[in-house]
Amino acid sequence: MSAGILGMGKFVPEHVVTNTDLEKRMDTSDEWIRTRTGISERRIADEQTNTSDMAFEAAKKAIHNAGLTAKDIDLILVATVTPDHPFPSVACMLQERLEANHVPAMDISAACSGFMYGMVTAKQFIDNNTYRHVLIVGVEKLSKITNWEDRGTAVLFGDAAAAAVMGPVSDGKGILSFELGADGNGGKYLYQEDQFIKMNGREVFKFAVRQMGESAVHVAEKAGLKKEDIDYLIPHQANIRIMEASRERLGIPEEKMIKTIQKYGNTSASSIPLALADALEEGKIKDGDLIVMVGFGGGLTWGALTLKWGK
Repeated sequence: MSAGILGMGKFVPEHVVTNTDLEKRMDTSDEWIRTRTGISERRIADEQTNTSDMAFEAAKKAIHNAGLTAKDIDLILVATVTPDHPFPSVACMLQERLEANHVPAMDISAACSGFMYGMVTAKQFIDNNTYRHVLIVGVEKLSKITNWEDRGTAVLFGDAAAAAVMGPVSDGKGILSFELGADGNGGKYLYQEDQFIKMNGREVFKFAVRQMGESAVHVAEKAGLKKEDIDYLIPHQANIRIMEASRERLGIPEEKMIKTIQKYGNTSASSIPLALADALEEGKIKDGDLIVMVGFGGGLTWGALTLKWGK
């Protein structure tokens, strides 16, 4: 047996903020945002909706989708950089609401790479038979740390949650290879200060184009995959130009890249699982499909893995 995904769930706030809405608030335009980022709209949570609320909604759906109950969960991992407060963790708050009594729970802070870190962490516990069912949630309320006066960052981010239950799957399915990494020297290019996200867009772009492409190729090679074997690439939905650079580096056609950036923007830790959940809802991903997931984030961090879909 190997470690794979048993069920998925997602939650996105109802409130949609379009590029046209942002034109009214700042010196920008729909055309400028779309051509440079690929984003047309994003979801923004209201003040009453916290990170833990979104995590709870996505987690319930993932557990149900896996055919399990909260009492079957052995470990809870939440990837986020926008917790309700520094402590208790979102994972502990989620454990209480799910009534998953006494199971270990912790948050992972790896920014947009967080869900990849979570999946790889879960794999270790499942592989060595420590835990059977691990709940992983990627969730962000980035709107609360976005400076709506800074047009360089305000147009990029959205709020969302997506969750997966991981557990044992049949031999040959699940995670086939992975890569995690970090470069603290790049921390100064993407960080939070005085409540708000600060970013050196040029440096982050250069790092992301190189690292996402390299990591995607590395994990494909580790799994013994050729480009024609890959059914789908699911990159972190940060910027369409970065995503396209990864796709071209892998050498796969445009229709094999899952793209949700146009409707959700950059939702950080929830970005990759949200794209996966959407692709499953749309019936794109079938049993046995080979998927490459790759992300990068503040830290600077990165993570990638190959996954053979199915139980």
